[in-house]
Amino acid sequence: MRADDWKGLYGVASDPLIWEVHPAHDRHKEEHFREYFEEGLQAGGALVAIDRNTGKIIGASRYFWYGPEQSELEIGWTFLQRSHWGGVYNAEMKRLMLDYAFNFVDRVIFLVGIGNFRSQRAMTKIGGILTDRHVQRTLHGQTSEFLVFEIRRP
Repeated sequence: MRADDWKGLYGVASDPLIWEVHPAHDRHKEEHFREYFEEGLQAGGALVAIDRNTGKIIGASRYFWYGPEQSELEIGWTFLQRSHWGGVYNAEMKRLMLDYAFNFVDRVIFLVGIGNFRSQRAMTKIGGILTDRHVQRTLHGQTSEFLVFEIRRP
């Protein structure tokens, strides 16, 4: 992700239906998406998803490093344009990210909002295993609870 991706990425993210069941359900608003975008730039590890057929940005995802002592990192902050839901796009993006991550860690975790049933289904489709871990995060001033899915290095 680069600063000049803002226009294309916000063009996708401004659709309120993308965020309907996400804990940050108002991320379609420019001020909230700007926070997501700036955090991604500062954190490093943020990626844009580009449709190879059109060359257009269709979403984003990000790595979050927990450190070598845990041999774990998180993949998250993922969203896709609705026209790319339910197909191969999410699975392919996650496969590429997982393949890279497993060069460095033994386990990748994914935090999914308790009420975000779409993402929970998507996680099971790519092989994510629901753990007994729960995490709380504050998004736009509100604390939400997340389920933790994991995929271990083959």
